[in-house]
Amino acid sequence: MKIEKLNENKIRIILNLEDLKEKNIDFHSFMASPIETQSLFLDMLALAEEEVGFVTKNYRVSIEALAASTGDFIFTLTRSPEIVEPTLKRKKVHMRRKAIDLTKKIAIYRFDDFDDFIAFCTFLDHTTVNHLNQLAKSIQLYFYSSQYYLVFKQIHSRPENLKAFCSAITEFGSYVHHPELFERRLTEYGHLVMKTNAIRTGIKYFA
Repeated sequence: MKIEKLNENKIRIILNLEDLKEKNIDFHSFMASPIETQSLFLDMLALAEEEVGFVTKNYRVSIEALAASTGDFIFTLTRSPEIVEPTLKRKKVHMRRKAIDLTKKIAIYRFDDFDDFIAFCTFLDHTTVNHLNQLAKSIQLYFYSSQYYLVFKQIHSRPENLKAFCSAITEFGSYVHHPELFERRLTEYGHLVMKTNAIRTGIKYFA
């Protein structure tokens, strides 16, 4: 298990297959068993507090969990900046599970603004994972409803590259579920900003 402190209120936890075996949890049980998921999550919170001082007691915590095609699980935990009043009964934790199958023909990520997209391009340009601009045959950027969407078509990267991609892009954007349906909305109502390899274009002109 690897824990990374992204900032004072956000951490990332990465579990590999060996970590899951120790908890008797595999990919399918993670997706199907909320009881096991909650137990695993509480264990992660305790370890995060011990290793990096990420305290969650009396804070609201949101969790994004995705499953990479390699079988690893990547959790991004965000803590509210303010302490909330404690209650007598601890509420159950609900997670937003994002099982991202990047072996599909299309994947879409949402950025809150253009600066977030450029920050992602800049990150790729200055790290060892800049090969990810060749992740798919087509990478287009759309503007729709005051947000930006990066559309990947005909994804063909190797599993190890997909793992690095999932880890990198979730710092800057959010995965869009049902991408096939949402792409139709983008092509009909959105504005195509970058048509040809948007990541390479973003790096060339803005990073």
